[in-house]
Amino acid sequence: MSIYNIIIKDKNENDITLEDYKGKVLLIVNTATGCGFTPQYKGLQYLYDKYKNQGLEILDFPCNQFAGQAPGSNVEIDNFCSLNYHTTFPRFSKIKVNGKEASPLFTFLKSQKKGTLGAAIKWNFTKFLVDREGNVVKRFAPNEKPEDFEQEVAALL
Repeated sequence: MSIYNIIIKDKNENDITLEDYKGKVLLIVNTATGCGFTPQYKGLQYLYDKYKNQGLEILDFPCNQFAGQAPGSNVEIDNFCSLNYHTTFPRFSKIKVNGKEASPLFTFLKSQKKGTLGAAIKWNFTKFLVDREGNVVKRFAPNEKPEDFEQEVAALL
């Protein structure tokens, strides 16, 4: 199975694949607007601004599974992130990352790189780094800030 063939929903609930991102370095993140890690949006936007022209894409998947920290509709979440953190990277429809209803994308990512809880996502702002060939090369814990692993991102570009 290729990461590029997995069906996901864009922020307007349309079925799409990640085929458009083939050949790019991806940082895929499950996010929340009311989390203690929400300020990481600043670091994510910093990386995006600095490296998007070199082939980095940050893919934002809001997730309300952890203490209800991503309430609201896709539009409300998108507006919050744009207004408060000036994010310009792609945001997708709200998903689940654990359990029977977990997004096929996150099921795939978790199967490729385990965390401290095994495959399960521990909390919001778990980040997966994917190389240009679609290989999941690293998983970063929620407390790992984007600026702390900038060198690892840059090395793949």
